[in-house]
Amino acid sequence: MSLLLDGLAASSGIAIAPAYLLVGPDLSIKKQHTADKNHEVARLRDSFTLTTKELRAIRQRAHQDLGQQAAAVVDAQLTMVDDPVLLKKIENLINEQAATAEWAVKLITDHYLELFERMNDNDYLNSRALAIRDVYKRVISHLLGVKLPNPATLDHRAILVATNITPTDTAQLDRRYVAGLVTDYGGRTSHFSIMSKTLALPVVVGTHTATKKIHDGDLLVVDGIHGKVIVNPTEEQLEHYRLLAGEFAREQQAWGTLRDQHTVSQDGRQYTVAANVGTLSDINVARDHGAEGIGLLRTEFLYMDQTELPGEDEQFKAYRQFVSGMDQQRVVARTLDIGGDKRLGMLKLPREDNPYLGFRAIRIGLAEPTVLRPQLRALLRASVYGRLAIMFPMIATPEEFTRAREILDEEERKLSRAGIAVADNIEVGMMLEVPSAAVMADVFAPDVDFFSIGSNDLIQYLFAADRGNSRVAYLYQELHPAVLRLVKRVIDAAHAEGKWVGMCGEMAGNPLATPLLTAMGLDEFSMNSSQILPIRSLISHLNVRQLQPLVHRALAAHSAREVEMLVREYVPILRKN
Repeated sequence: MSLLLDGLAASSGIAIAPAYLLVGPDLSIKKQHTADKNHEVARLRDSFTLTTKELRAIRQRAHQDLGQQAAAVVDAQLTMVDDPVLLKKIENLINEQAATAEWAVKLITDHYLELFERMNDNDYLNSRALAIRDVYKRVISHLLGVKLPNPATLDHRAILVATNITPTDTAQLDRRYVAGLVTDYGGRTSHFSIMSKTLALPVVVGTHTATKKIHDGDLLVVDGIHGKVIVNPTEEQLEHYRLLAGEFAREQQAWGTLRDQHTVSQDGRQYTVAANVGTLSDINVARDHGAEGIGLLRTEFLYMDQTELPGEDEQFKAYRQFVSGMDQQRVVARTLDIGGDKRLGMLKLPREDNPYLGFRAIRIGLAEPTVLRPQLRALLRASVYGRLAIMFPMIATPEEFTRAREILDEEERKLSRAGIAVADNIEVGMMLEVPSAAVMADVFAPDVDFFSIGSNDLIQYLFAADRGNSRVAYLYQELHPAVLRLVKRVIDAAHAEGKWVGMCGEMAGNPLATPLLTAMGLDEFSMNSSQILPIRSLISHLNVRQLQPLVHRALAAHSAREVEMLVREYVPILRKN
């Protein structure tokens, strides 16, 4: 009898193959103390040495078999293990609290995970949390003297089923044998994008029960298009998915022809479909997936895991790589977006009862100019290497944008007086994620060069509902008429002043939102790289002028469900999904 498991489609495709469970040993740790602190410190150092040796071997194989992008996945973990500050923190816990090496490692790991794992709107930060867990797992395994499962031992074609697929797991995959991936937990983290690009693997994550419901050797269908896993499918189901796999292969071939073309609707309207990126390794992934620019450069990656603020030169070198790497395609860099739940060790930020509505993003930048000014100088210096746009996040009032723009202008004048070149075509805009700013978009529009709608925060603020809270997640509705009305208000206000509008939240990559956004006049869509070609293909099939009645009916609708039904009615290509 077949069994259906629902999950999240992290990488598209269809795979049919037997299951191979990749389940590790119990690594749970209980609080323990020691009478021999020196012995525990020695054990700790030995475990770090063994972990470093293990990771270096994995990195070498990954680079040889899968290329530099896969090797880069392991580099972040090697950096952690080689960090003397991290090792010293753990040693201090052993000496100060007489903790065992295992317990001290757990306490420090939990501290770092608390910083990362609440940031569920950022793939980069989620992947960093996963990397920390991976390092923890390897260090603890050496301390406990137990072996971890090794995906490199797979010697037949199979679908890997695991609680979670870690970065080093993916770096060890053998392209000859791995047909797909299924996990209990996880999200669309950056290393999944890398591996799907390199290995073209269908991935379904977040099934919650896969390792409990699936046994070694069970025949599986992994539907990475719709986020489903079928265990021991019937003959009818197998036939259906074989046909779907063939259709998907033909669709991918068609998508590939769009890679080097402009994104143009059937009736000749041109759009830009760009990538959201958060690491240097994302540049090539974005270009390979047909990105027409970078619509959101998350600059936080330079600040995470650091004990002090990155210097201007360090930031400049990184931003220069992004700007020059996109070959005159626009790169929209967001200034540092931290605060509240996103905390940095080098900044003493206040504890807050409601961090999502607290001291964060541009509010910190304006209050702490020693953070904002070096970043702006680094971005200005990098601007001459390509086409750069700068945007300020979490703007709520016109006064905030005016002050941020004044600081940028001040730093540009300082660089000019020092004889340092700055591009003369830098666009300066703002993320539009606070409802007050959306309502007053017509007031902001004359002073900005562009708006970038951060739909994730805008929607949760609009409905006063934390989308990370499962009890109220039902209120996070991208297609709700209230959202559509606000988005249209922003687009109309910007276009009235001759300014362009982008969107860089999850809504930008939602195929059901695409017809509405194109017809409302959104100029730029920015999303995870894996979504770019499917959205570009969808836009090429749309006649925007003929969709105007759809917009009017959607704006007058009463619910998100009603809007979804309208979209499927007007856009035949979406009906089958």
